[in-house]
Amino acid sequence: MRALVTLGFLVAILIALSRLSSAFRSRRLPPAGAPRRDELVKDPVCQTYVPMSRAIRVEAGGTATFFCSPECAARFQRGEPRA
Repeated sequence: MRALVTLGFLVAILIALSRLSSAFRSRRLPPAGAPRRDELVKDPVCQTYVPMSRAIRVEAGGTATFFCSPECAARFQRGEPRA
């Protein structure tokens, strides 16, 4: 009887571990080198950090630069110095 209870307990643990590992495998990871959308980016004008999903993106010369506001983006494009 004890052997059946122990066997049942081991089977339950194996099922739980199997489900847990499949849950981790099913998560999709972003491609290598791709930034995450919630990553913080630094505004080069006012030096503040803003979530990439809410940042103002300006591309110049194939390089993306992120800003906290349209005003900072305009200052950067005009070549004004940092605040």
